[in-house]
Amino acid sequence: MKIPVNLKINGDPVELMVEPDWSLLAALRTMGLFGAREGCGAGECGACTVILQDQRGQRTVNSCLLLAQEAEGAEVTTIEGLANGAGGLHPIQQAFIDHGAVQCGFCTPGMILSAKALLDENQDPDEMEVRAGIAGNLCRCTGYNQIVEAVLAAAEKMKEGSS
Repeated sequence: MKIPVNLKINGDPVELMVEPDWSLLAALRTMGLFGAREGCGAGECGACTVILQDQRGQRTVNSCLLLAQEAEGAEVTTIEGLANGAGGLHPIQQAFIDHGAVQCGFCTPGMILSAKALLDENQDPDEMEVRAGIAGNLCRCTGYNQIVEAVLAAAEKMKEGSS
C-alpha cells in the first residue's frame, strides 16, 4: 500500500505516493529525475548524493539509504535543480567542465552537490577542506586533483559574484 510523502524537490512542492520500503532515490526516479545515480546501493560511493534541508538543517545524504518517507516535509536539491532557470550552469558545474573534472560523469552529480554543500557552509575552503567535503564520493577516473581544482575555482568565482 502506497503512502503519501510531501517534499519540495528543486523548489517545487510535490506529493509522491511511495511504497513504504522505497528509498528517496527510488522516489526521485518516479519523477523522472535520474541525475542521482544508483551506484553501490549501500551508501559507500556517493553517486546518489542529494542535498536535503529539513529541521536538522542542510546536509548531503545518500538518497539510496534514506527512506522516502523519512524525507517528509524536507527540501531536496538534485543535480537537475542546480543550474539556473535560464539554462545556464551553476559556477560549480562550469568549473568542473573548465578544469577537466568530468570524465565518465558517473560520480559528477554527487561530487557537484557535495561541493555545493561545502561551499554553502564554507565560502573559502582550502585544499584539505575540499578533500574532506567530497570524501564520501568515489571517482574512478579523475584521480581527484581536477575535482579539487574545480571546487577551489568555483569558490573563487562564487566569491567574486557575491561581492
